[in-house]
Amino acid sequence: MVNIHSGTEGPRRREEILRIVRETTVQSQEELIALLRDRGYSVTQPTLSRDVRELGLAKTPNGYVAPGDLAAPIPFTAREVREGRLDQLIRESVIFVETAGNLAVIKTPAATAQPLASAIDAAAIEDAVGTIGGDDTIFVAFREPSSAAAFVRRVQETAGISPVRRRTRA
Repeated sequence: MVNIHSGTEGPRRREEILRIVRETTVQSQEELIALLRDRGYSVTQPTLSRDVRELGLAKTPNGYVAPGDLAAPIPFTAREVREGRLDQLIRESVIFVETAGNLAVIKTPAATAQPLASAIDAAAIEDAVGTIGGDDTIFVAFREPSSAAAFVRRVQETAGISPVRRRTRA
């Protein structure tokens, strides 16, 4: 492991981050942390977030891109591929999903919300206007409550989970 207290560790780590994003597709900071660890760097999430910001990396539907590489065209990813990735992540990570007005609220295991939120964005779900992904919760905002309900039904079917039945008070 690289000594985290040496004065050259930060610049060396950032050089390695650039090398990684140029050599491989990296969809999340969690993936980037794992790749850095494989290469002998120990880094925390806040430090990596700061490095990503300082390097000016951009998050695209195809993963992180270095600033100088943004001028290159982003490779086309077929809709079927994006939809397939979304369905796979739904099956692997959705624990619970329900509507709240025009929002779909999705619960996942810890640290798995970001890749799923990214896949939702990349899939360009009809009537979805925005996605916010935390550590284990995702909010997807829709133009209409009916669109949120349709998306929730799709997620429930794909994940193989039953719809929630609300109990009414007597």
